[in-house]
Amino acid sequence: MAYVGVVLMVGLAGIASAVGTSITGQAAVGAMKKNSGAFGSYMILSALPGSQGLYGFVCFFMVQGFLSSPSMLQAAAVLGAGILVGMVNLAASIYQAKVCANGIAAIGNGHDVMGKTLILAAFPELYAILTVAATFLIANIVR
Repeated sequence: MAYVGVVLMVGLAGIASAVGTSITGQAAVGAMKKNSGAFGSYMILSALPGSQGLYGFVCFFMVQGFLSSPSMLQAAAVLGAGILVGMVNLAASIYQAKVCANGIAAIGNGHDVMGKTLILAAFPELYAILTVAATFLIANIVR
């Protein structure tokens, strides 16, 4: 049960980053056709949805101590944390990518929205970060 939790935790968060960075990367390629001079902004906004995969990996390190011979409570806690981390990071990455992709398109059209896009992209990121905090709390409760 704990191993399934880790697979969901790391796997879904990794998939989330792959999907999110693909969405933003596609927007960046499209925007470069109009304005190739803003590649630095496109690259920064394209990289943001990649953080969710890192959060899944960080959460794995928090629960890896339970994998050798977990109690039933610990295994259930890791499974629950895995579902939480995987699902929330998947949604956060996709929706953050949509915000960033719109910002990339706007920058490509000549609008000065980089800073505002970063601020708006931080909102879905917050929920991904909260999964790290929740995993920390879960891991400390079941020790």
